[in-house]
Amino acid sequence: MHAERNFSLSKARVSDSAGILDCLREAFEPYRTAYTPEGFLDTVLTPETLEHRLRTMAIFVVKDGNNAVVGTVGCNRVDAQEGHIRGMAVRASWQGCGVAQQLLEAAESELRRQGCRRVTLDTTEPLQRAISFYKRNGYRHTGKVGDFFGMPLYEYAKNL
Repeated sequence: MHAERNFSLSKARVSDSAGILDCLREAFEPYRTAYTPEGFLDTVLTPETLEHRLRTMAIFVVKDGNNAVVGTVGCNRVDAQEGHIRGMAVRASWQGCGVAQQLLEAAESELRRQGCRRVTLDTTEPLQRAISFYKRNGYRHTGKVGDFFGMPLYEYAKNL
């Protein structure tokens, strides 16, 4: 547990890449066995897939007082009215400290700024804590279930 809970939120830079990858790996490692190997790799990313996201999405990071990445999220506009959020991760020792809330609000604000009126996100069954968090923030299951490398992928949506 961190005694100090100061953190700052900003748009990610290429120099944040190693910290983002470490944060994703740490946050999702407890769920590794619930994912297919391909699904896990797509979730925790590689340097190449992260580089692509940095070019095509708005990526946000939360850093602690030592400038270490403790949380991250990405978002992008998918059409004139809708945006999509993906890649939300918070290091275990920082969960419950408001980091996820700040990240979600930053992503939603960015999508609103881009003219989106609706936002979607996808999640998997093992991520019950995340699902509860999204529901508390107004997201509702749309009924749409996709395939995520052999796992059910549940879509949630919220009007902005």
